[in-house]
This record gives sequence, C-alpha cells and structure tokens, in this order.
Amino acid sequence: MFILKRQDVEITNYQHPKRDQQIPILNYQGQTFRLISAFNGKQAEDARALWRDLTDNRGKACVLLEEPDRYSVWGKVRLDQLAGEEPAGNEAAKAPLFAQGCLLLLQAVYFDVEDLLGARQATSFQKDIAKVFQQGNFPQADSPDAIKNWLTVSPLQNHKVPAWQEQHLKTLLQELHRLGKSYFGNTDFAEGVSDVLQDMPGPDRTQFLDWLKQSALNKLWIAG
Repeated sequence: MFILKRQDVEITNYQHPKRDQQIPILNYQGQTFRLISAFNGKQAEDARALWRDLTDNRGKACVLLEEPDRYSVWGKVRLDQLAGEEPAGNEAAKAPLFAQGCLLLLQAVYFDVEDLLGARQATSFQKDIAKVFQQGNFPQADSPDAIKNWLTVSPLQNHKVPAWQEQHLKTLLQELHRLGKSYFGNTDFAEGVSDVLQDMPGPDRTQFLDWLKQSALNKLWIAG
C-alpha cells in the first residue's frame, strides 16, 4: 500500500483497553496501523517480501516503514477494533507456549553452532543474539546472564518463559534463521522443526506448529 519514511508518520503507544499491554500504533494521514513485524537494517529485501506478500497476495492494507537502521511492516487497524478484541483468554494463554517453542528452536541452533563450529563461534552467536534482543527491545533479555539462560536452560523444565509478545517471537525466528544461514552456509538447520519440539506436550506442539504454518515464517522454517 505505502512505503514511508520515519518523518512521514507518527508512532505512539496505545494502551489496550482490555489488556495490560502497550501497542505501537503508526499514524499516517488519519489512518492507523499496527506493527506486524520488524527487521534490522540489513533485511530490506525480507521486509519488502513480507510487505508485498501481505498486500499483493493476501489483500491486506499495509505500510512498509523504512528507517536508517530498521524496517517494519504495519497492518491497517481501527482502534475500536482493538477494543473489541477478546481479553487475555486463549491468545494470552498461548503466548507462553509460543515462547517455549521459539526458545527450543533458538537453543537447537545455538547448540548446533557450539557442537559443530566450536566454542569461539558459539560465543560469537551469543553476541549476535544479544544484538537481536537489544534492537528488538526484548523484555527480560538485557543482561548476559539472562541471554545465557534463554540459550541454555530448557523452557520446559521450570516453565519460566519471558514475557515476549508475538512480534518479538516473529522477529526472533526471522533473525535466528538469518543467523543460522550465516553460520552454517545453508538452511538445513530449519528443517524438521517438529523433531526439535518433540519434548513439548503433544497438544502444545501442535498449536505451536499451527501458529508457525499460518504465519509468513513458514517460508523460513519447515514445520514438518
């Protein structure tokens, strides 16, 4: 629909009327848009591909915002639509489940880097993931100890998962795929996702895979 620059728009945080959640809202010429996904400055093509897919193939009204250090895709929304969304309910209940699945994928790639490429590359990977967390403003991921925890401690053991929203999880999986391809030189690591998730309870694994398949991430991660 539109490709815009930062000076063209106003971005504010909107307090969701039924949830304890601040939602970034982009305002442009009286229209409001909600954040769908964010990309770093090196992912211009990925951002444009998602924007084109949503606008051309799915018929959605979307904005591609181009900034010096990042790109983001926003979908048109009316604020009264947000007020009509279901409160915490199923979506909120699924958020920790989705975070568990994403952390398992993150840890699988990290352990593969460590096992196959060695300790030096594993340390480099930690630093790269730390940058992803910083650029994406991920809660509970702003210290070396916290990052080490998310990379090494199974999210299924103590059921403690970070309070990440869906846009955080999508950004993580997009960046994780980019990093994995950079480190390994191919995308074999993204195949057989269900094998990585085999320790999740069956219903949880099914819900996570369904979420993955229904998103644009399915083109990156082969959920089979």
